[in-house]
Amino acid sequence: MTADAGAAAPDGADQPDAAVSLDQAFDAGSLFALRAAVAAHAAAAGLDRYRVYDVTAVAHELAANAVVHGAGHGQLRLWAADGFLYCQVSDDGAARAAGAPDGLDGLDGLDGLDGEEVPWPVQHGHGLWLVGEVADQVGIGRGPAGTSATVRFPLEPGGQAAGR
Repeated sequence: MTADAGAAAPDGADQPDAAVSLDQAFDAGSLFALRAAVAAHAAAAGLDRYRVYDVTAVAHELAANAVVHGAGHGQLRLWAADGFLYCQVSDDGAARAAGAPDGLDGLDGLDGLDGEEVPWPVQHGHGLWLVGEVADQVGIGRGPAGTSATVRFPLEPGGQAAGR
């Protein structure tokens, strides 16, 4: 698992020929429907039930962060490309939480923001910590248009994230 505060997507995530299987807006009132849609699409992509749960949990945590710490709403995209399932959650708002994130194993790329406003805080026991533990690769970027997080999961059997 890797993270990079300057890149919104893991390598290969912006494949122009990748067909998006789910493109859904969400807010606090639609997180349940979002989880159901993600689970259905992850299963349809061929993941086993345990990895479907992982993808669903990660998608929910990213979406919840966008609701709580971002604009209060966002967009989720899910697609398969090059043997991976990608999930991208983005919002178009300014961060609501400030302060530098605690350095966590595997998410060290998110610190070093030099005291700038942090879009989605990373603290042990919070959503981004879970994302970093479960996803194969994580990319988080921010800019004037908001924050975007893209994660990927291998579609191959036995291709679970390291350490799982």
